[in-house]
Amino acid sequence: MLRDVSLAEFDSTTRLFGRDYSSPLVVAPIGVQAQLHPADADCATARAAADLEIPFTLSSATSRPLEKVHECVGFAKEGEEDGVDAWFQLYWPRDDELTESLLARAKKAGYRVLVVTLDTWNLGWRPRDLDTAYNPFLTGEGVANVFSDPLYQKDPRRPDATKDEITQASIAAIAQLSPGVSRIWSDLTHLRQLWGSTSPIVLKSIQTVADAARAVEAGMDGVWASNHGGRQVDGAVASLAQLPAIADYIHSLPRKQHAERKTVIFDSGVRCGADIMKALCLGADAVAVGRPWCWGLAVNGEEGVRDVLKTLLADFELNAGLAGFQSTKELGRHALVRADGRL
Repeated sequence: MLRDVSLAEFDSTTRLFGRDYSSPLVVAPIGVQAQLHPADADCATARAAADLEIPFTLSSATSRPLEKVHECVGFAKEGEEDGVDAWFQLYWPRDDELTESLLARAKKAGYRVLVVTLDTWNLGWRPRDLDTAYNPFLTGEGVANVFSDPLYQKDPRRPDATKDEITQASIAAIAQLSPGVSRIWSDLTHLRQLWGSTSPIVLKSIQTVADAARAVEAGMDGVWASNHGGRQVDGAVASLAQLPAIADYIHSLPRKQHAERKTVIFDSGVRCGADIMKALCLGADAVAVGRPWCWGLAVNGEEGVRDVLKTLLADFELNAGLAGFQSTKELGRHALVRADGRL
């Protein structure tokens, strides 16, 4: 017989970076959203996430300036206990001055958590994009944060701009967001100084325990297990296969008095409630979703994103309840059986 779960609502509450959230779901950073919904782009996704109290992560390659996206929702700012907060994902620019400017803008706007992507210092070989000549950046899409930065005198996308002017300016912006320069661990010291000692930083694209350990040594507040949705390294190991060992290491770390536990976030391949449940059972504190809500955005804008996120949450809670659980805190490896009989 199942445990009696019929009289209680499923408790999805999750604690991340010292804050309590209503669910373990996170909106993953995805750029160039104007390609999916030209009218609202990132603002539509941000509003849908805020409405459901889900943390929203803004990509560096946004279609709208980071200040505008934050303002269109009215996210909570640093130090405010109420309201849903927004996170900012950084593609680490080549130019240190631009890095400093972007982080200063993000802090001033109110973004609370910095998500640093490590695996996209150069774009992977993407045959489908190459076959269709898909590169929206060349037309000025996805570079709003660079074009709106004070280091740039003016946005080149003015009405009288020629196609060549926009293309050349866009190439310069792309060179900043995907610079072809791989950062090293010691560079994180400067990033911490810029973001502040008390504001959370999580490293995205962690795939090994060794890198998770280096992240902790560098003073990071969490790790994000991800293979970039399989878009960077062809034949890369699945993030889910790496998650248990990474989570075991992070959660085994001794906690200093009054310090928050280091956070483990997972993404890549999440399509349904059962996927969310499996990731949590394998040690993730939160699960980030990207492509599914993109489909919703393309079909029906803000409402489409909201429908996809609500469906994922309902599917997860129902699945966990049917399996006999009442809370995310009850989930663990004991709830899983591998197809080959091993865990």
